[in-house]
Amino acid sequence: MQDEAQVSGKAARGVYNRVVKRLLDLLLALLALILLSPLLLVTALAVKLSSKGPVIFKQKRLGRDGKEFNFYKFRSMVVNAEQTGSGVYSGKGDPRVTRVGRFLRASSIDELPQLINILKGDMSLIGPRPPLTYHPWPISDYSPYQRHMFDVRPGITGWAQTHGRKDVEWHRRIELNVWYVEHVSLALDLRIFFLTFFKVFTNADNANTGETLKK
Repeated sequence: MQDEAQVSGKAARGVYNRVVKRLLDLLLALLALILLSPLLLVTALAVKLSSKGPVIFKQKRLGRDGKEFNFYKFRSMVVNAEQTGSGVYSGKGDPRVTRVGRFLRASSIDELPQLINILKGDMSLIGPRPPLTYHPWPISDYSPYQRHMFDVRPGITGWAQTHGRKDVEWHRRIELNVWYVEHVSLALDLRIFFLTFFKVFTNADNANTGETLKK
């Protein structure tokens, strides 16, 4: 009976993830883009006028099945920031972050262009955050267990982000991501959505406190 329940639960999660979740992503992302279009336009203008460089920051990330895709954000740092300073880590008072960028990061408005990633099929509203292609390590260095985090589309927010956001150590972050993949459901996604709203509203855990990768 227990095996049957596990199989049934896995099948239900599969249907939700392949069909229902994707439909909800498309509808909500399209609705958000329409409703937020004035904010998006104002933000784009503010980024363009505040510093030299493109409005949209593009970066290669790892998505579903470990495939690379172009990840979009409003640019919040100076051009070529990763080649200077502390690299991928950006702490409080980082001089590479522009004045407009500080507000965008604090409010998480910089993440809104990922709605385009959702429409393209690269991402979901809820799912593991997509890691860089080289950090915390290349895809070839993930263990078979860790690779399960790539069984679903990455998300704008996820289970790990509701458990500390930027100060969670990477091994722990991946454990939380894998747990999400194994328990994905509409109820869990709704819980993550409302927890994320609280995190963004209070700006909790939204700054790196140091390197989050154990040597």
